[in-house]
Amino acid sequence: MNLKNDLLLRAARGEKTERTPVWMMRQAGRILAEYRAVREKAGSFINLATTPEMAAEVTLQPVDLLGVDAAIIFSDILVIPEAMGLPYEMVEQRGPVFPSTVHTLADLQKLHIAEPETDLKYVLDAIKITKEGLAGRVPLIGFAGAPFTIFCYMTEGKGSKTFSVAKKHLYADPEFSHTLLQQITDSTIAYLKAQIAAGADIVQLFDSWAGILSPEQYREFSLPYIKQICDAITEVPVTVFAKGAFFARKEIGELSCSVVGLDWNMDITESRELIPSKTLQGNLDPCVLYSSYDQIRAEVKKMVNQFGTQRYIANLGHGVYPDTDPDKVRCFIEAVKEYSSL
Repeated sequence: MNLKNDLLLRAARGEKTERTPVWMMRQAGRILAEYRAVREKAGSFINLATTPEMAAEVTLQPVDLLGVDAAIIFSDILVIPEAMGLPYEMVEQRGPVFPSTVHTLADLQKLHIAEPETDLKYVLDAIKITKEGLAGRVPLIGFAGAPFTIFCYMTEGKGSKTFSVAKKHLYADPEFSHTLLQQITDSTIAYLKAQIAAGADIVQLFDSWAGILSPEQYREFSLPYIKQICDAITEVPVTVFAKGAFFARKEIGELSCSVVGLDWNMDITESRELIPSKTLQGNLDPCVLYSSYDQIRAEVKKMVNQFGTQRYIANLGHGVYPDTDPDKVRCFIEAVKEYSSL
């Protein structure tokens, strides 16, 4: 199917665009009253994410209501450990919790490499339904968590500021750590390829906890596994977003990905110098959207001027916060479109 709006894909491939494409991480979420209504009907986050029709409905909402240039499938990075045999729960006010965790090579015998067509069929079905609903209006983004970030949850069992349990394994039991990271990597490659076969036009890897590692640890326990995924996914463009890994920008830029996502702590000019041959994505501080409309427009203009309008995908430096006013989000999107048009 030919896309009516293929700005995101052209930008990702480094082709000329008449304006900068814009979308937001967590754009299908609590900022929209329409999302909250579907979430209430679903009864729980996990039920929403695992019901293809509902997941597709909330995936489409930002396209219809906010005017973004791409949809991103509504799901969760933690579907991979669940598909490997380690289920999780989503607890209100606490976030994800794993009743069981893994800590030894013997524990890993209980896991298996995810089989997307069976273990994650609900995501693939949601992608297919979403593609029908999009009817070629904009591209659909698929995604997965990067192996180290998934490793953190599978060993720690919940969110953490330090992930000290996960990091302890890296030092105390590197054999266990590398074995689990490889299992996650193999599962993730199969999962992303299945998403692409179902209709995803581009995929993004989220290394949400990259910033807790030292540069040396990141080179050993994260980058090699992200490289495997980038090398394996040749069908569509790949975006790598490693939050907090400012020290690894040059090395990430050398991976066989098309796009490198930046958080708001990563200087734009410096990043262009470190990553001269890739499309960049980002990186407005989500808190800017709490400011006045004039301030949002001014910050967007400054950001677009620094990135330039080519080889650039406008986004926030992390996910939009749930209490953000949707009208402020629309202001951000419209400002990008206005200031980046040729």
